[in-house]
Amino acid sequence: MNETRTGRRRGAALEDAILDAAWDELVERGYSGLTLEGAAKRAGTSRPVLNRRWPSRLDLAAAALARYITSNPVSVPDLGAVRDELILLLRQLSDRGAPALIRLMLEMSEDLAAAGSSFSWLRSRVGDRSLVENILKRGVERGEIDPARLTPRIASLATDLARHEAIMRLDRIPDAVINEIVDEIFLPLVSPGRR
Repeated sequence: MNETRTGRRRGAALEDAILDAAWDELVERGYSGLTLEGAAKRAGTSRPVLNRRWPSRLDLAAAALARYITSNPVSVPDLGAVRDELILLLRQLSDRGAPALIRLMLEMSEDLAAAGSSFSWLRSRVGDRSLVENILKRGVERGEIDPARLTPRIASLATDLARHEAIMRLDRIPDAVINEIVDEIFLPLVSPGRR
């Protein structure tokens, strides 16, 4: 642990304690109940310490959310079929995110708008596009996906549709809906030989 002789935390140890405290505040009180003072008190530090790293509640919540997602990773091994890998990815993302994570992000919308930002900014702070990119790359290598048909919009379509479903339901996405997204919408758009 990175502490001085007086027991004060610094660096990564302090940052971890603050982000853990902020996450606990978010879980217990929701975004609307998160304050920098509350997170500082729970972490055993002061608000100025938080302000040096995260100047607003929105920045602190985004960092705590990113830490939660990093601490609860989604992993999709090579299953030999892009369909199976996408279904597993969407299931894991749904399980990790619904419903509490979706509600939290929706609660942040007012502050995002006030900051002149958007959910795209938040996704860039907490998202990991490499999962989808790796699945699609393997699909291209196996000949399951026509790379000429894989535009950036189509590449993100399956996860975009799953995100929409999660927001509309505020709950886990049913397996039947995940299968429909993959089988009836995404794969027909990228499969070789289909025009």
